[in-house]
Amino acid sequence: MIFFLADMSQGQGQAPTGQDQDQVTGMVCLESELQDGQMKEVEVDEQKILLVRTQGLYSAVGSKCSHYGAPLIKGALVGDRVRCPFHGACFNIKTGDIEEYPGLDCLPSYKVKVEDGKVYVSVNKKSLKVYKRVKDMSCRVSGVRHTILLIGGGPASLLCAETLRQNHYEGRIVMVTRDTLPPIDKPKLSKAMHLESASLLLRPTDFFQQYDIELWTQKEAVSVNPVEKTVKLNDGSLHYYDQLLISTGCRARPLSCPGSALEGVRILQSYEDAKEIHQSCVGKKAVVVGASFIGMEVASYLADKAASVAMVGNGSYPFERSLGPEIGKMTMQMLEESKVKFYMNDGVVEIRGENGKVKEVVLKSGAVVETDVVIAGIGVIPNSDFLKESQVEVDSRKAVIIDKFMRTNIPNVFGAGDVTSFPLTIRKDQRVNIGHWQLASAHGRVAALNMLQKQIKIDSVPFFWTVLLGKSVRYTGYGEGYTEIIFKGKVEERKFLAFYIKDDQVVAAASLMFDPAVARLAEMMSNGLVITKAQAQSDDLSWLQM
Repeated sequence: MIFFLADMSQGQGQAPTGQDQDQVTGMVCLESELQDGQMKEVEVDEQKILLVRTQGLYSAVGSKCSHYGAPLIKGALVGDRVRCPFHGACFNIKTGDIEEYPGLDCLPSYKVKVEDGKVYVSVNKKSLKVYKRVKDMSCRVSGVRHTILLIGGGPASLLCAETLRQNHYEGRIVMVTRDTLPPIDKPKLSKAMHLESASLLLRPTDFFQQYDIELWTQKEAVSVNPVEKTVKLNDGSLHYYDQLLISTGCRARPLSCPGSALEGVRILQSYEDAKEIHQSCVGKKAVVVGASFIGMEVASYLADKAASVAMVGNGSYPFERSLGPEIGKMTMQMLEESKVKFYMNDGVVEIRGENGKVKEVVLKSGAVVETDVVIAGIGVIPNSDFLKESQVEVDSRKAVIIDKFMRTNIPNVFGAGDVTSFPLTIRKDQRVNIGHWQLASAHGRVAALNMLQKQIKIDSVPFFWTVLLGKSVRYTGYGEGYTEIIFKGKVEERKFLAFYIKDDQVVAAASLMFDPAVARLAEMMSNGLVITKAQAQSDDLSWLQM
């Protein structure tokens, strides 16, 4: 039970001495003192605040994650930071600064004072209703000619630009994107395909103007010359750089079967693609090819909008390789209950049309499925073709090879995000290519810091989520090559925690309706803790509450 005395200047109590007139101060009367490692959601003048105690000291920050506003009281507190239970963003509980992604902004932090055993929290009146804050940023200084060129318009480029300005970079920043829009919240595209572009923007247009970040849309790099330190764009223009970031992401892999050029065959790559898929599928028959994350999310979204939805997958179950057959079977049943028809262990051999438009899809099994629209979600290809003559090293999949400092093999050329192959700390620096929004954001920050000679390594733990019919499956770690899955709860009841085991260790975890277990596991992995198979097997999961 919490009693609160708010706004001490109004005679409802006595604030600590020296109280600023612009502050609203509340005294928290707790039934019992918070212990180290505990947090509590309290109110100051109807504003919810997260009160935390660590190492005998109290601190107070905003109570909502700056990403999508999730309640941090339900998250995982480990050491000096709290991790969002939904999507894994982390915040320092003393400063409110964001330390892991997704999201861009920090939490507001508040003054805390303890007098005579009473805890006082002071909030500036102007920020009473604010639940996130932009970290202080500088601008370009006239006369500074140094230029950093960012190729790509995703989270890696945006976080790189913002981190540069947050660390007092005074030179010119140019962000080049082939998209029509400024950076958008791309994970939403497959989950809510009808949203207006304004609601997807990560930053408004005037944000870039305010902090002197030049944003060039509908432009694309066609070549890089590291000797001359120039990038050529598709409009023929040539641009000099002092430092370059390659963060061009990946493009959706198109279908290559006969008929794949017919009208009505679509991929999901951009905001315009999402809107077109939504508009063309409402009340129509749709076939989704590819039963992984993009395909399943699109099928889930269309389930109550299209006249019918068919899913074609080449495995026995969706997500079979990444999440395992048990979870795959459960997600398949979820969508089947919403009238999605599955054709598994199958594939498309031909798309037939009439008058240039899609009419039906022919499968390997011989089945013929009538459809108006075909959406392909069959994987991605790194956007690195423009580097062909640059001597920037790529791997067999054409992903740009970078080290833990985001450096390529070419001086002053960095890489970040989905287009890269990088060493993953939690897998003993195994080189990986991971297309996670959270990792791309972290890459951008680390790239910026190393451009500024900070010598910071990437050590983020992968964290992602998928949403199907309003249910979120969360995942952390890197499970490739796992040999066993240990479940807590029951998958068939759609409430579970899954541990992925390799070499007698937990290398990844997934959950549904089991928050904040995955967030806590991510923090444990981030702190270098080894979680054993024996711990995962134990009926006593008290170690997960540490």
